[in-house]
Amino acid sequence: MQGARPGSFRPLLSVPIVLTLLFSQLAHSDDGIINRIEALQAGHSVTVLDSPLMAKQALTHFYEARNFNLAWGSYNARRQLAQAISEVSDQGLNPTDYHHETIAALALQPEGSSEQELQADLDLVLSDAFLLLASHLQDGKVNPQSIDAEWAANRYERDMHTVLDTALREDDIHQALQTLRPSSPNYQRLVSARRTLTTLLGQPWPALESKPSIRPGDNDPRLPEIRRRLMLLGDIPTADNDAQDEFDAIFTSERYTDELIRAVPAFQARHGLEPDGIIGRQTFTALNRLPVERIRQLDANLERWRWLPEDLGETYVLVNIAGFDMVLVRNGEEVQRQKVIVGGPYRQTPVFSDRIRYLAFNPTWTVPRKLMIEDQLPLIRRDPDYLTRMNFKVYQGWGADRMEIDPATIDWHSLSRDNFPYQLVQEPGPYNAMGQVKFMFPNQYDVYLHDTPGQSLFGRTERTLSSGCIRVEKPMELAEWLLEGNSNWSRQNIDRAIEMREPVNAVLRTPVTVHLQYWTVWVDSLGIIQFRNDIYGRDQKLIDALRMDAHGDLMPTPRRQ
Repeated sequence: MQGARPGSFRPLLSVPIVLTLLFSQLAHSDDGIINRIEALQAGHSVTVLDSPLMAKQALTHFYEARNFNLAWGSYNARRQLAQAISEVSDQGLNPTDYHHETIAALALQPEGSSEQELQADLDLVLSDAFLLLASHLQDGKVNPQSIDAEWAANRYERDMHTVLDTALREDDIHQALQTLRPSSPNYQRLVSARRTLTTLLGQPWPALESKPSIRPGDNDPRLPEIRRRLMLLGDIPTADNDAQDEFDAIFTSERYTDELIRAVPAFQARHGLEPDGIIGRQTFTALNRLPVERIRQLDANLERWRWLPEDLGETYVLVNIAGFDMVLVRNGEEVQRQKVIVGGPYRQTPVFSDRIRYLAFNPTWTVPRKLMIEDQLPLIRRDPDYLTRMNFKVYQGWGADRMEIDPATIDWHSLSRDNFPYQLVQEPGPYNAMGQVKFMFPNQYDVYLHDTPGQSLFGRTERTLSSGCIRVEKPMELAEWLLEGNSNWSRQNIDRAIEMREPVNAVLRTPVTVHLQYWTVWVDSLGIIQFRNDIYGRDQKLIDALRMDAHGDLMPTPRRQ
């Protein structure tokens, strides 16, 4: 049925009839598409079917390449897109960002014909939804540098309009979108953990008073509620049918009994707390965290996974800054795990990826200017023997023309941020801040992994103690592994080089990728979900950015029950 000419009589059609006739002319070029693409190219905002078009550049490329023909004639393609959009909440994304209501209402109707303008609008909405979702699954919804300047993500280079064209030709929209997600098992574990946490939404979660603390053997009226939460969160296993009566008696007990003696330390450990079994302020804070808050935090970490390179490499070192640990992976297998010390809140360790190219044994430490003024100068003023005792040399000037200066001849109290013409270099030795080895991956942040003489600090639970670099608990084990296969650098040769106390470099035959990341939630290899404190205060800004809809409005958060 053809549409009537302007001004001519046309009988009114019911909505069902219009929708059943929606896609009759999809093989034809469309003026409605051309007009809207021209508006996007001119820099105008275009809203169709009450939805703003967001993927402006990709939409333009897509429709120009197909001579402005309509694209979504396949009912199966539309159905697959609708299904994929309905599932994106599992990825920590919001279906409403991708025209969910419009597509659910209009796109799943049988093919037919309708007004050309309605065809064009719906076609644009479908394409926009795919292109935007594809981009978010591959690169993330949020630009990380808009959240934190100390974050270098690894953005991909892929033409999404080509991806859409291929997916439509192969009639496999759902699979095309699936392949854009991170393929790492660690990402998939987070997705599964999110599904589990969503089953807790709607559960009552009243705030528990954090005082007084509860110790094993104590009686306390808060313990039944604590048991219930630990069971819901998986720290106390549910009872089988044969033991249900006994379990119910324990569940309602106000005494700190055996099942809590096992469960509380496990809960504390997976929240980065001291697993001492004492239910104190920090443990109550973790217990009081609403399920929706845990989900939001998990969503932030799913987004961080989408910022990572598609391939981490066969062999790599990965540091989780917020988790205070480092893992070494070879051919997909974890071969080493160590504790690390990272930068404090005011000297944050940046997030980026690079490659370890060489190791520096018996390194010197050239103190960065900021640390010279803020850290070293106050120590020198308080202790005139500090520089000599800690084996520092003082130089005036830089490069080959620098001159060594006797520190006793300098009036350190006259120096300031604007007047500090010196350079401090710590020689190799037992007091060197870099320890006996540095793992070098030259970068714009002047950050690297290194040894430290302060081994006792690794006994702390939260280790934000460096000036930005990463201190490694067992550096020689890492060095030996990285140099494996290099006949010049057996463990004996490493030990001999260190005994000489002279700087020497060991170049890796094959550089090893290093990823410095920031995860406050992850699922470990045993399937246990781990939560850590947001030591740099980065989660909330990212959570808010993820919850922004297409209009820039913040989605509401459910209240505590």
